[in-house]
Amino acid sequence: MIGRLTGNLIEKLPPQITVDVNGVGYDVDVTMTTFYQLPALGQKVTLFTHLVVREDAHLLFGFGSRDERETFRQLIKVTGIGAKIALAILSGMTADELAIAIASEDIKRLSSVPGIGKKTAERLVLELRGKLATGGNLTVPGGLPFAATPDEKSDIVNALLALGYNEKEAAAATKGLPADVTVSDGVRLALKNLMKG
Repeated sequence: MIGRLTGNLIEKLPPQITVDVNGVGYDVDVTMTTFYQLPALGQKVTLFTHLVVREDAHLLFGFGSRDERETFRQLIKVTGIGAKIALAILSGMTADELAIAIASEDIKRLSSVPGIGKKTAERLVLELRGKLATGGNLTVPGGLPFAATPDEKSDIVNALLALGYNEKEAAAATKGLPADVTVSDGVRLALKNLMKG
């Protein structure tokens, strides 16, 4: 099991990043919460990781804190929740917000995440009640935003598509974004727009 990576951040294409560790590039899928906290390209980054081994692929998921990784691990134990849906859940809300939504049985908030219907949201509440702690802080160093050029706006849409939203939802969520928005801020604002809808 690969539990942690420390290396230089060499690529950001939400929700995937590439971390160079002593000459080996690791492709890591990260939550948007972690993505927002990443340092600038070329800077050192430390991620807590979880390796998912499938018949057709080995997938590495990265998190800014142990708490976020532990929440991810709890999520994938829930019947019907795979790694990609767990990543989408933790991209739509922080680990603390998820814990609060579970504790308060906020089915509406939970079912606003793509791939989560009412029954799955109810199952999340049933299986995770009392298992998620709050109060974790991100430990990812850095946090310098990288500016998006107009043609990079498609990165925001691509990130939303990768998180499970369809093209119509992604287009609607990015419609009112400022022209000079950075990719990370654009994804964050778009996710907030989608959660409201």
